[in-house]
Amino acid sequence: MHKGSCLCGEVTFVVQGDLPKAISCHCSKCRKTTGHFEAGVDVKKSSVIISGEASLTWYFSSARVRRGFCSTCGSPMFFDPPEADWIGLMLGAFDGPTGTKIAEHIFVGNKGDYYDICDGVPQYRTVPGEL
Repeated sequence: MHKGSCLCGEVTFVVQGDLPKAISCHCSKCRKTTGHFEAGVDVKKSSVIISGEASLTWYFSSARVRRGFCSTCGSPMFFDPPEADWIGLMLGAFDGPTGTKIAEHIFVGNKGDYYDICDGVPQYRTVPGEL
């Protein structure tokens, strides 16, 4: 079991089971949402319990994806395609060790010019399998 929360603690979550590989997204939307690049894990919605809905705000950043953040402290926490059976959880919101590592970087064609990716894991200009 893994627990996490926003900065002020108003929004919390619990994930049952081990976490999958982590992915870092460098697209402009993730960079603007987080202030840098996004690192997260995608888990089945059925394995997550979210609490503090009164402080949880959802913003549709596209027609197919909404992003969840705490309306009290502003912490970005969730990446949710409502039609999917999975939800993305921001790694920075987890309390304590996650037991996972970044396995790939996506949308590196849009990454900021102020940093380099030097961890040796695969990098993709978009998403693997997309044209």
